[in-house]
Amino acid sequence: MKIKRITVWQRDLPLTEPYYLSGGRLKFERLDSTFIRIDTDEGLSGWGEACPWGHTYLPAHGPGVRAGFEILAPALIGQDPRGLESINHLMDVTLPGHPYIKSPLDMACWDITGQAAGMPLWMMFGGDEAKAVDVNSSISTGTPEEMLALIEKASAKGYRTHSAKIGGDDVKIDIERIEAISSALPAGHQVTFDVNRAWTPGVAVAVLNSVKARDWVEQPCETLDQCAHVASRVQNPIMLDECMHNFSDHLNAWSMKACEGVKVKPNRLGGLTKAKQVRDFGVSVGWQMHIEDLGGSALADTAAIHLAASTPDANRLASWLCHYHLSDDPVPGQGARNQNGKATPPAMPGLGVKGDPDILGDPVAIYGD
Repeated sequence: MKIKRITVWQRDLPLTEPYYLSGGRLKFERLDSTFIRIDTDEGLSGWGEACPWGHTYLPAHGPGVRAGFEILAPALIGQDPRGLESINHLMDVTLPGHPYIKSPLDMACWDITGQAAGMPLWMMFGGDEAKAVDVNSSISTGTPEEMLALIEKASAKGYRTHSAKIGGDDVKIDIERIEAISSALPAGHQVTFDVNRAWTPGVAVAVLNSVKARDWVEQPCETLDQCAHVASRVQNPIMLDECMHNFSDHLNAWSMKACEGVKVKPNRLGGLTKAKQVRDFGVSVGWQMHIEDLGGSALADTAAIHLAASTPDANRLASWLCHYHLSDDPVPGQGARNQNGKATPPAMPGLGVKGDPDILGDPVAIYGD
């Protein structure tokens, strides 16, 4: 089996309402998503999606995905998509770094591999059943009252785990946010306070040692070293996210005792192949993990849910679904969707989600025959 063609589509995905994080420092209103289809000479096709969360969140942006394909796609034509390690090695040699560009290509190859094997991806990743995965809301920064109102709105849709965005310029307000939200959560609900690296270490230590809440705190500072400094001085469990770019970062975080858990995001790591490597390492060291993607439609969300569903219960925390925030649904009726606070991966072979060219429109690029 050989890759004969790679087709690329671009689509803007507007958010249902403006989204703020880092205490309102970052604002997002739409996402720039790239969809691809890899066709093979044996009639199988696989789909992938890359959707950076804007261009201010991480060193990634939508046009960069498509620019990178100009380098990577020609190198993949003629390769067997089922040779996933070889595909990833070839991409790394052809274009060092830029993992977010490689993720949709790796995703589409996994889709083809699963179809060829007659197995859904959750089974390819080691799962024994299509487990329903808890999903978490994502609560935009605001006043404590505004954030609690958003949590109430999400709870009505079945969400029981919430990610509350904090990290503003006013330390007093962040303390108020933490205490108000933690104390007002309905019974059976959980919250993670996501700082999105907005605090300096001194502020993080001061805030977290001032509050009674002992909920998870995510990415308090910019760097791994700074987060490790904070983790050794507070009682809250620390979750790491934006500073975890590759396997070495996860190994270093473990050796530094910098966290009790991590976010595993295929698009940031370079695809499902490398996300699975990190997931397996996290299981081996006893971490708890949120396995989700950076952004995108139900196509990208579903790929991450396959990996989450195959993760042991003790190590799996809730997964975020980006498409919950979108006013556009380019893969209607497909994939892992919120069903009263849980999402279940498809049971058909491969990814189980296919793009529709009639919906996506004219391709922006075609590589190969």
